[in-house]
Amino acid sequence: MEKYKEVEHSITKKFKKTIWKRFINSIDKYKLIEPNDKIAVCISGGKDSMLLAKCMQLLKAHWNIDFEVEFICMDPGYKKENRNLIEENAKNLNIPIKFFETNIFDIVSNIKETPCYLCARMRRGYLYEYAKSLGCNKIALGHHFNDAVETILLSMFYGAEYKTMMPKLKSTNHIGMQLIRPLYLVREEDIIHWSNYNELKFLQCACKLTDGIRKGEISGKRNEIKKLIATLKQKNPAVDMNIFNSIHKVNLKTIIGYVKDGEKKTFLDEY
Repeated sequence: MEKYKEVEHSITKKFKKTIWKRFINSIDKYKLIEPNDKIAVCISGGKDSMLLAKCMQLLKAHWNIDFEVEFICMDPGYKKENRNLIEENAKNLNIPIKFFETNIFDIVSNIKETPCYLCARMRRGYLYEYAKSLGCNKIALGHHFNDAVETILLSMFYGAEYKTMMPKLKSTNHIGMQLIRPLYLVREEDIIHWSNYNELKFLQCACKLTDGIRKGEISGKRNEIKKLIATLKQKNPAVDMNIFNSIHKVNLKTIIGYVKDGEKKTFLDEY
């Protein structure tokens, strides 16, 4: 059996409960895909986006809703070996990627403060523009359950606000475009298990600014949150799910203040 067929088989059989069903549940629960959508699946070369690409391929082949899909990958200035790894994985996994180039790495390398934030914002903009040029109305990103949970704590601890990474949202700068996250209910540990089971080697963050993080020399805020959650789960294994569920059950009667459409509200307004 060809490699890509083995990988596809693993998604719908061995990882049916932990990956495939949760992928489908994400789409159904948050209404991520509608008839006649044309979706650009954004591939970074990492495990999350590659799994998303395979899931979207399988969904396109077997789902009863008619939609189109494009697989796109922005090269922000990868080293040759990193670009080659993405191309090799795409070939082995039978993913017809369309590449386009930018110079984002060169730009952010000169930024001392928040280079990762700037990089992410610029990537998003380029992805929207390229997807739109292909006639797409949505882009799909590979963020997962853990990303959503970690973002809640990051916003509380470092942003002094309560918010999360949404399963879908409308672009404010690219009218008519939306962003969806079909792996929203899939856990990172299951993605890692899937990758290891299929003996797949994917690209880690290829930016030279993060080399220290991968070597353990620098502890980023998200890494701190990952460690905190892992520690809390030793005493309460359901702590991450409880954090995730909290964003679905916000009781506004017990909230001091909130922001809606840019306007600050307080409980005193209706007291």
